[in-house]
Amino acid sequence: MIAEKGAPHVTAPDHGTATHDQAHDQAHGQTRSRPRPRTQTQTQTQTLAPPPAPSRDGRQLLVLALGFVMASLDTGIMNVAANELRARLGLTMSGLTWVVDGYVLAFAALLLLAGSLAKRFGARRIYLIGLAVFTAASLLGALAPNGGVLVAARFVQGVGAALFMPSSLSLLMHAFPEPARRAKILGIWSAVVSTSVGLAPTIGGVLVGTLGWRSIFLVNLPIGLAGLLLTRRFIAAVPARGSALGGSGHVLGLLALGALSYALIEGPGMGWSAPFVLGAFTVAAVALAGFVVRERAARTPVLPVSLFADRSFAAANVVGFLFNFAFYGALFVLGLFLQTARGASPVTAGLQMLPAVLVIPFGNMLYARFGLRVGNRTALTASLALSAAGYVLLFLLLAPGLPYWVLAVVLACANFGSGISSPAMTGVLMAAAGREHADIGSATLNANRQIGSLVGIAGMGAVLTGAGGGYQGAACAFALTAAALVAAAVVGRLGIRTRV
Repeated sequence: MIAEKGAPHVTAPDHGTATHDQAHDQAHGQTRSRPRPRTQTQTQTQTLAPPPAPSRDGRQLLVLALGFVMASLDTGIMNVAANELRARLGLTMSGLTWVVDGYVLAFAALLLLAGSLAKRFGARRIYLIGLAVFTAASLLGALAPNGGVLVAARFVQGVGAALFMPSSLSLLMHAFPEPARRAKILGIWSAVVSTSVGLAPTIGGVLVGTLGWRSIFLVNLPIGLAGLLLTRRFIAAVPARGSALGGSGHVLGLLALGALSYALIEGPGMGWSAPFVLGAFTVAAVALAGFVVRERAARTPVLPVSLFADRSFAAANVVGFLFNFAFYGALFVLGLFLQTARGASPVTAGLQMLPAVLVIPFGNMLYARFGLRVGNRTALTASLALSAAGYVLLFLLLAPGLPYWVLAVVLACANFGSGISSPAMTGVLMAAAGREHADIGSATLNANRQIGSLVGIAGMGAVLTGAGGGYQGAACAFALTAAALVAAAVVGRLGIRTRV
């Protein structure tokens, strides 16, 4: 493989390959004054770097997936542990939503800043800092004496995840620059991450049911430590590039998201017309307006404004928001629904959620095999349509007499589509952004997706509460899920160019 222009090239020393003549000279204390003439073949061999061995690819892929695996495990486990946390810590529905959304809020609000930091100080350095912060916050969460400390720990976890997630995508982009090979790696990488999502509810159910809720945070410690050690050993540093941070833009964005989160989470309990709720909506609107004005006038915008001129890049971000709104909002509802409406224990609920999430890696692998051949636009819109159809069917069928196997089959079909959608939208965005804008491009997509998760979890919680919970509340939430997926499919079909 010939290194691309501008890509870092690292040549490892060749240990243990001395020729017979070199060994003879060293043994007799002799040195050669002139090197032997090199043949044309030898020169070409040293000029053209051999392609990375599959084992090296596997190590790099595994190491870069560790951070995502840790964060994915944490999110999935939290969905099945939510009811136990509410009971053990005496949390209200709004308090429980803060435990889940506090993490997502910090994550979403700081992703763009983290992308700028990765560009300015180097992706590997920021990746390592993020892993360390997330691991330390997990320990704090395990030791939390009450709900307030737990929410604070979740906020800090969100900060750590915001630092390492976009950096991992950037490191992946530089490690695998060729489009065909990258498409395959993206599919495998998504499958590794999705497998952790699939296993998370079961792992969470077993941990909560046997060791208690604190163990769901302790499980992050060995993963985080392994990630820190292996990254330093196997992942090459990416050269840093000077980049302005745009502090005022990030503050306005954080203020808008924080105020919106407060209004959506506290609105069902306090009442939508309560002064604090109305005030939060007002602050969110004003901060958002200020953010837009600042972005249009600033020399260093927080969002990559020039990239949004690319229709595919803009569409991928809208799809990412709607996809996460639907997927994580529905997953949050499903974990509560199985335990409160159907009476499942944490362990049983974790096992019952397996069909809904364990099919996702198969969708990832299908994309890895056929995604480039079919095209990202077709793969994305077809998979989103499949997911939407599944949730429409679930809305129509959901009733107290519904057998579990029907619920499981419908959810599995819906989320099989999600397994294709996730790497396809990532492929669209990375192709549109290119290697030069990989840091900020991946951070933008992740930010939009996490904002979608934030609004989806808060919004689905509000729908669940407003509809009275139980089967009726879950049915309304699944109807909203289907509507978001239909909108995402339409945006993907109309907005994405066929060449990406």
